[in-house]
Amino acid sequence: MKIYTKTGDKGKTSLIGGTKVPKSNIRIDAYGTVDELNSYIGLVNDYIADTATKNLLREIQDRLFTVGAALACDPDKETKLKIPDLHEADITLLEKSIDQMNEEIPPMRSFILPGGHVAVSTCHIARCVCRRTERLCVGMMEQEMFIEPLVLKYLNRLSDYLFVLARWTGHKLGAEEIPWKPRVS
Repeated sequence: MKIYTKTGDKGKTSLIGGTKVPKSNIRIDAYGTVDELNSYIGLVNDYIADTATKNLLREIQDRLFTVGAALACDPDKETKLKIPDLHEADITLLEKSIDQMNEEIPPMRSFILPGGHVAVSTCHIARCVCRRTERLCVGMMEQEMFIEPLVLKYLNRLSDYLFVLARWTGHKLGAEEIPWKPRVS
């Protein structure tokens, strides 16, 4: 099977279902950003030592493939492929993990700057890409393009998870949080 296509040479690509769209289409941008997020989650996983967290990050990567597949589908066409879907339990899993990590870290007293350790910074980069993905999906909704509501909810919760994971990782590594000290003069 050849990986390259000539359709792409002309700035077009196909959605699942066969519809050809420009590569600049917001739907393509959205699922491409999910792919970027998934890559950063893989990098975060490379920096994490905790086995349970590594396993959850792999599960998150699987769910991001699900999100990408949902975004890559033409909602107006029936597909022959069986596309996996998200479940409310996927969101609950993130929430439980957030709550568990929050029990181990000190409460935030100010905004914090990303940094302190490469693992912490990488979590923050993943969080930012997750937020961008979420904004693109909201943009699709604003253009009256179909978005599964659980996709938005999952991305919103995932960015929260990544923020807390950054703090928890820094705490486990003994990296000091860097408080933001705004210059007001």
